[in-house]
Amino acid sequence: MKIGMINNGPVVVTEDNGTLHAAPITNAETVMAAWALGPERLTTGPQEEIQPVQLVCPLPDSRQVFAVGMNYAAHTKELGVAAPKAPSVFTKFPSSLTGPTVTVAHHGEKTDWETELVVVIGQGGRDIAESDALYHVAGYMVGQDLSDRAVQFINDPPQFSLAKSFAGYGPIGPWLTTPDSVPDFTQQTLTTTVNGTTMQQSTLADLIFSPATLISYLSHIVALEPGDLIFTGTPSGTGVGRQPQIFLHAGDQLTSRITGLGTLHITIA
Repeated sequence: MKIGMINNGPVVVTEDNGTLHAAPITNAETVMAAWALGPERLTTGPQEEIQPVQLVCPLPDSRQVFAVGMNYAAHTKELGVAAPKAPSVFTKFPSSLTGPTVTVAHHGEKTDWETELVVVIGQGGRDIAESDALYHVAGYMVGQDLSDRAVQFINDPPQFSLAKSFAGYGPIGPWLTTPDSVPDFTQQTLTTTVNGTTMQQSTLADLIFSPATLISYLSHIVALEPGDLIFTGTPSGTGVGRQPQIFLHAGDQLTSRITGLGTLHITIA
């Protein structure tokens, strides 16, 4: 099941040969409330054809937004850093979250792209065993971890959270896809394009630390809550890792896609 947001209400989204349809959910006010009810208890209105631009940020009120650095081996190699011994975690501030079709003003001349799998926590808790971790997942989304590299690397060691938390630097969506609709997310392919040129492409099987590992690791330190987000890291192909480096400019069209989960459409202002 795919649950998105249109205007101020959750909808069930279906796709038919590339055409989107949405049915308004009448007995829940948020995506997480709809997920908690489950498909058997949802009541929906009539289904209508929609355009992607109508979908807005599915989870704008997430309290905790975790992000994981260096979680693909190829990405560590392109940046010339050692592979992590444990998850390298920072936070994106929730005020950076925005929707799946959006215009984002880049802060400086070194704004970079990082398409990522985003895990949405459904059932919270502490000290979650890795073997139980996926039972705590409400679903998956596509995320774009836009990054101002000038701010990130102004100091040594670098600072991550502020560099990745400007307004609009956290596009997510286009909807929440429940785990039953993605039986094996490791077989899905992540792709980033800039003005139609492919910049990143990798299967999710190349993650160093899986979603289950990340959930368990985080929960042994902090309490996870329903609606929390985990940006799981980005593969190689970032602008900062290229020779010469490439960054986003006004007018650029950025897409972030994961098969089975949807596509984000971002215009750089």
